[in-house]
Parts: sequence; C-alpha cells; structure tokens
Amino acid sequence: MLLEQINQPSDLKRLSSSELEQLAHEIRQFLINNLSVTGGHLSPNLGVVELTIVLHYVFNSPRDKFIFDVGHQAYVHKILTGRRERFPTLRKHKGLCGFIKRSESEHDVWEAGHSSTSLSAAMGMAIARDLKGEDHKVVAIIGDGAMTGGMAFEALNHIGHERKNLTVVLNDNEMSIAPNVGALHNYLNKIRSDKTYIRAKDEVEHLLKRVPAIGGTLASWAEKVKDSLKYLVVSGVLFEELGYTYIGPVDGHNIPLLLDTFKHSEKIAGPVLIHVVTTKGKGYAPAEADSHTWHGLSGAYKIESGQVMKSSGPPMYTEVFGKTIIELAESDPRIVAVTPAMPGGSGLLKFAERFPDRMFDVGIAEQHAATMCGALAAEGMKPVFAVYSTFLQRAYDQVVHDICRQNLNVVFAIDRAGFVGPDGETHHGVFDIAFLRHIPNMMLMMPKDENELRDMLYTAIHYDDGPIAVRYPRIAGTGAEWDGEYRSIPIGSWETVTEGNDAAVVAIGPMVSVAVDAAAAMEKEGISVSVVNARFVKPLDERMLARLAERNVPVIVLEEGAVTGGLGSAVIEWYALNGIHNVTVKLLGIPDRFIEHGSIPEQRSEAGLTKDRLVDAIRTSRTNGVSVDV
Repeated sequence: MLLEQINQPSDLKRLSSSELEQLAHEIRQFLINNLSVTGGHLSPNLGVVELTIVLHYVFNSPRDKFIFDVGHQAYVHKILTGRRERFPTLRKHKGLCGFIKRSESEHDVWEAGHSSTSLSAAMGMAIARDLKGEDHKVVAIIGDGAMTGGMAFEALNHIGHERKNLTVVLNDNEMSIAPNVGALHNYLNKIRSDKTYIRAKDEVEHLLKRVPAIGGTLASWAEKVKDSLKYLVVSGVLFEELGYTYIGPVDGHNIPLLLDTFKHSEKIAGPVLIHVVTTKGKGYAPAEADSHTWHGLSGAYKIESGQVMKSSGPPMYTEVFGKTIIELAESDPRIVAVTPAMPGGSGLLKFAERFPDRMFDVGIAEQHAATMCGALAAEGMKPVFAVYSTFLQRAYDQVVHDICRQNLNVVFAIDRAGFVGPDGETHHGVFDIAFLRHIPNMMLMMPKDENELRDMLYTAIHYDDGPIAVRYPRIAGTGAEWDGEYRSIPIGSWETVTEGNDAAVVAIGPMVSVAVDAAAAMEKEGISVSVVNARFVKPLDERMLARLAERNVPVIVLEEGAVTGGLGSAVIEWYALNGIHNVTVKLLGIPDRFIEHGSIPEQRSEAGLTKDRLVDAIRTSRTNGVSVDV
C-alpha cells in the first residue's frame, strides 16, 4: 500500500506519475471506508483527491501556504500531512476536526467553516510575505460555489489590482452543497463546454511551437493572436479582464496534466487563476449520482448499497419547518422562500417543487438574500428567509440597515440554532440571540417543541408590524402530537409549564425539557420548581418577570446560546432597568469560548447545560443577588 508510506508531503516527491494515480485510488478507498463509520463530507473530498495530491507534489507545504476555502474539502490534505491514523476520530469529541484547524498541524494555515474567505486570506498572506522579504508561494483553493459570495469578488478585484504573485485554484464541480446558481455558474459552464475555444487554443499553441527561432516582434504578435482568440470565441474573459493569467479549463482528475499545469504556473508573474474541472463524489457511484445527499453525512452508511443509516423517531425541526411553510403558502400567495444555497439543508426542496416561482436560491450570498428579502417585504410580499444561524452572521449589516431600520416585515427562519454537533465551532448557532435582540424593531422567538414551531411560523406570517425571527435547533422534535389547528401566539407571552414555590427556571427551546426533568428530580427532594417557557426572547414577558420578582424566589435562566448578550442578560437588564433588586438570578448558558466538535449531548455537557448541572444550580440559588454560573 502506497498510502501507508505517505506520512508527510515530502514523501510524495519520490513517486512516479503512475504511482500518484495508484495513491489517488487508495485514498479514495480510504475515505469511502472510514467515512462509512464516522460520517463527514464525502463528496467534496472524493472530488479533490488528484488535485490535492498534485498540489502537495508541486509545492512545499508548510513553507508554501495552502488556503482551503470552507475547509470541508481538506480531508485529503489531512491524510497527506500526517493525520491519516486519526481518521477514526473524525468529527468526534476531542478528535480530528472536519475542517482546517490551525492547532492540529503546521500545514493548516487558515481556518474557515464559512465560504468565500480564501482569496482575502491569500491576499493578506501574500502582502505579509512581500513585506517580510520572503519568497514562498501562496495558493488559494476555492470552489465555484464559494465564488458566488460577494467577499470573493471583492478579493478578486483587489488581487487583480495589486498584481501580487499568488495562485487561485478554482475547483469547478458545478456544486456547492446544492447545484450552483447564477450568472457566474453559467459563465463557467460556457468555458467548460466551449470545445471550439479549447480546440482552437490548442491548435494555435501547437502551431506557434513549430515556428523556428520565434522572438522579438513576432513573438509579441503571436502572444496577441493567442490572447485575442479568447475574445473571439468566448465572450467576456472575466478573469483575464480582472488581471489574472487564466489557465484552463483543466481536467482535475488527470494527474499528468495537473502536474504540467501547476509546474508551468510557477513561472508566471502576477496572479494566476487555474480553472480545474472536477466531479463531486468521484469514484463512488452513489456520491456521484447524488452529491447533495453525500455532501455531508451526519452518520454511517453501507458501502456496498450506499444506504445512509437514519435513526427513527420524531421529525427534525427542519422537516417541520418545510412542511409548515408549504401549508401556509397554499393559502397565502404573498409567501416566498429565500435561501443562500441551502434549499435541502433548510427543508425547502419540497417547497421548490410545489411553488417553483416562489422559491429563490440566491447562491452563497447571505447579504444579497437579506436585502432582497427587505425589498420583497417593501413591495407587500411575505419573504421567509431560511438560513442557518451561523450563516446569518454574514448578513448582520443588512439585517440592521436594510430590514430592521426600515421596519420591513421579513420572516427569519433561523435553522441550526444552538449546538450543531460534529460540524463544531464554525457552525454552532449560539450568537444570534445576542446579535439580534438588541436591534430595534426585531422580534425573536424559539419553540419548545415542533407544534410550537408550527404555531410560531403561523404567528410570524400573520404578523405585519416589522421583522420577526423564529429560531429552531438541529435536532428531532419531542414527538408532540399536533391537533391539526394553527394557533396565533400572543406576542411577548411566556408559558408556565410547571408550577412551583421554591425556585423558577426560565428556559427556552430544547432547554425547556431539560428544565422539566430537573424540576421532577427536585420534587423528589421536596423542592417545587416553576418551569417557564420563555418562548419570546424579544419582547420579554414583563408581567411574568414582575410576578417572579414578587414571589421572591431564585430565578435560573437556562439557554443554549451565549450567556453574554443572551436571554439571561435580557432578564437581568429588565430587572435592573426597573429598579428590582430583590431577586436572585443565575445564568446557565454557553460560556465565553468556542465549543469544539463532538455530539450535541457532549457539547451540552461541556457547557453545563444538563439536568444535573441545573439541579445543582437550583440547590445553590438560595442567596440574594445576581450571579452568572458558567
């Protein structure tokens, strides 16, 4: 096995081209076998096997800098840089991260779980290199899906202007998570499929090589002919116009061709863009046929059949959202759904089938999506912006400036709120409460179960006084039965789930069930605990807060979100602003640090969001004052 002999990138240098091809086969089988147990991002990594091998063969990491956009396509990079034996721990608690991780290896120079950052990072590293008088290479590897992000275009523009020596590898597989959309995708498809251009370019280059002693004016003329050919047969050579030397398209699975291409690119001054065409899921039939499903698997699968193992039980909150929004749209033609490249992950595929004219996948472009939703609302539509909490962060200014400031009636369906498990710290949805609740005009709520989610979506659609957000977690529902009737929830109202006289737990979302379990445990000790479902983070239920203060019982706020700026902070602020000082408030939430990958129960345990930790907090909450227990 060649793979067993590769423990660092320098080990590749002694292999022949045919041996590199054998290594690529072994790596593919290694990925298919290992990820069948751990889950993970299979399709993206199967598609970049040859490309990653050649990059490490031609360049010299870590001296040369590889910057992977997003980072979920860097499994092959990890294998080639000494982490092969750690793959059984992939995405597990304290195990190998599913993304680039600087603390894991000197070969990991830039971390990213969000797309479109690699070009800006590459530019920063190229500037630093030049200022320090160094001469190493800087290589950014970015997918065509990530190129739809506005940040990528900002960096493309700046790099072309500064003319720094760096290489951009455009990995073109026609996919991000879902099929790519937009004008750039169509442009790349035109280049990819324009056989006239490719054949003519090759013929001209072959002809020029046969001219003896070509030089001076003739050589200059020949280069102009070759360059003009691009403009003759391909309209708008975008990358050349931006200041790049464009090479491609190149077959991303042809190792000899890739070797020649990258060796040639090293001789070119200024920024070079190498357009590499790959197949997502390459080498594993189920992944090639359905790269969307196989983009990122949360669990195991059977290699022979390609059957993905799924657990039975209540539907995921995402599924409940998808079903509900279809039902609501049946009776309200104003409802349109908008998503930034996540139609499947956000539960909107069936909505797209039912209402193709009312479904808009804008690509990886959260800022554009948010402002577009604001304009839709301004024109009387009911836009539902379905977005992961972690990706909504990328549109913060648009939420503030374009939506909330104008008090536009946009519905935010915020998926993946709270811990997300194996994807870890780059994907946790733990900051949205803090960055949304302080914005004027914004309303924010979270359900305790799937039925309340349905009612919240119904409430949000029928709310006409400004932006309103519903956040929900990446877990299955509680199994609550639905009676088939939608109910509007009074804005700002909380719900008492259990009554008690000795303490009160104010909880939100899935933490309500944790609080109920803790209250049952305390009942056995003779301590009765009220559990309050604080389903509205904004506005708060001020009457409920006042009643809790009047009862003079300790209040413990439990939330799967950042303590700083969270629901608990809002409760303390309210008491302080209203001059109420006789209530003890304890805060249980996510501490002021990033929680790494693992299972959601492991992450909750690390953050102290468990029944046992809550029971301890109730027992010790007998002193007056305000405290933060994290």
